[in-house]
Amino acid sequence: MIPIVTLIVGTSVRFVNDVAHARSGDFPEREINWTGTKNLGHIMPLSPARTAAFDILLRVDQQDAYAGELLHSYRMDALSPADRALTTELVMGVLRWRSRLDEAIGEASSRLLAKVDAEILTVLRLGAYQLRYLNRIPAHAAINESVELVKRAHKRSAVPFANAVLRKVAASKVDAPSGRFAASSADLLARESAHPEWLVARWVAEFGLQAAQAICSYDQRIPNVTVRLDAAEVEKELASEGINLAPGVLLASARIVTGGDVARTRALQEGGVFIQDEASQLVAALVGRGSRLLDCCAAPGGKTAALAARNPTAEIIAAELHSHRADLLRKRVRAANVQVIQADAVSPPTSGGFDRVLADVPCSGTGTLARNPEIKWRLKPADLVDLHAKQVAILRAALRQLVPGGRAVYSTCSLEREENEAVVKEALQGEHEWELLDCRVELEHLRSTGELVWDDLDSLLGGQFFRTLPGLQLCDGFFAALIRRR
Repeated sequence: MIPIVTLIVGTSVRFVNDVAHARSGDFPEREINWTGTKNLGHIMPLSPARTAAFDILLRVDQQDAYAGELLHSYRMDALSPADRALTTELVMGVLRWRSRLDEAIGEASSRLLAKVDAEILTVLRLGAYQLRYLNRIPAHAAINESVELVKRAHKRSAVPFANAVLRKVAASKVDAPSGRFAASSADLLARESAHPEWLVARWVAEFGLQAAQAICSYDQRIPNVTVRLDAAEVEKELASEGINLAPGVLLASARIVTGGDVARTRALQEGGVFIQDEASQLVAALVGRGSRLLDCCAAPGGKTAALAARNPTAEIIAAELHSHRADLLRKRVRAANVQVIQADAVSPPTSGGFDRVLADVPCSGTGTLARNPEIKWRLKPADLVDLHAKQVAILRAALRQLVPGGRAVYSTCSLEREENEAVVKEALQGEHEWELLDCRVELEHLRSTGELVWDDLDSLLGGQFFRTLPGLQLCDGFFAALIRRR
């Protein structure tokens, strides 16, 4: 079942679980411009957690910001551990269950939700989430604080409306979803699990109903925090800082955080440990070893750091298009053999000569919805077409950087065929210079060396490709292809 939140006990692990960045687990260090309201002496004092959650959700909705970044902004540092945990629970809970919350609000409202101001709808979602999903919060507290948030948003005329809607929601007791879905069709599964129907229908068609149920169930739960350790002594250092670890599921070098706030440890701040999903770690392991490596789309740096750890004497070029992300990459990856450059992966300034290339391309991120639930409400089918074209261009450019006999890994954290198999097929179509390799061979090698501890290789493969599906494996959904230049 989805755990009903306990607000104080175990808060630090819950907090880190949800702010871990989808692709690598890094926490972007970006200036966040918060829009606050001053001189509001006419309203009652508000809970810091609910105020922060409201501001974050509004920015996610109106500015396409990412919740994970905002939940690790400087503003969160001012909150107590309990308030940070509640803020994270509220933000991620509302984003995970948004369509179910809107359904409850719509049933209690006299207005169409499309005509409700964004600020008021955000307040109603926050209130409804507390009423429906958090059994430790009294209904009167959830409703009263929501009313005060409406006032803080300068929407006093909407106070009676918000109050009435939330009282109706509170009166219509409905059991919170269990998180295990057994719907018999894509439309029912989408409704029960709070996913867009078009997306669930694709998964049912591609992977089958049972796999789609597992994916949706995983998306609605708080995922594990997994770290990659560069050295054994780091584990002892984390233990001394109160971090409890358990062995990883896929990789010998991975550890699952079971207690403590690893995001605030010295080891993480100094680059001795990286928060990184196990599937992401395994993609980096597939790249293998070489003397000259290129990471085409490197930020925020989790895979780059893993490549540097596996190839300490190699020359590694890490390219990133955006300057602020390139700066972040330099801060996070401190290995002496890594050179960070700002460059477009479609037309890199490098002249080739690499025996290993990683093209971990920008993608829809549908394999990371447990960590980034806002993606499912933003993504549209047409976006996959645009992403496909960009991904094909990046992969073709990456392949041209290889020396004869060199290998490239193409990877995404997407579940969608347009971004995965279809990209590889189009990039290689009519080309005889490159050949697609079977990922099974490399996985078998990793298992023989003891790096891969997962026994069921078939579950990590889709034909010749590497693939993880959330819920079938306890990790994000990743795809990878291995391509060799003849």
